[in-house]
Amino acid sequence: MIIKSIEEITVYESPDGGKTIYARKGNEKEKTLVHRSVGAADYDRWIEWRQILLTSKEVPALADLIEQAEMCYELVKEERS
Repeated sequence: MIIKSIEEITVYESPDGGKTIYARKGNEKEKTLVHRSVGAADYDRWIEWRQILLTSKEVPALADLIEQAEMCYELVKEERS
């Protein structure tokens, strides 16, 4: 098979070791979701929370909300033990 240009190549990428797989054509930046395992949504949520925590260092209102969520979590933990 002869490839005429890089646009004809499909590149498959996985940022999480195969749990989520994206495809893109040649040198395009836009990706299309091809596969997502059940646990991949949890992985995405962890990544999002990391960004929330980093942003809270610059946004006091967000930092306050995170502190409230942490206090609520501690109360729930105490109730369960």
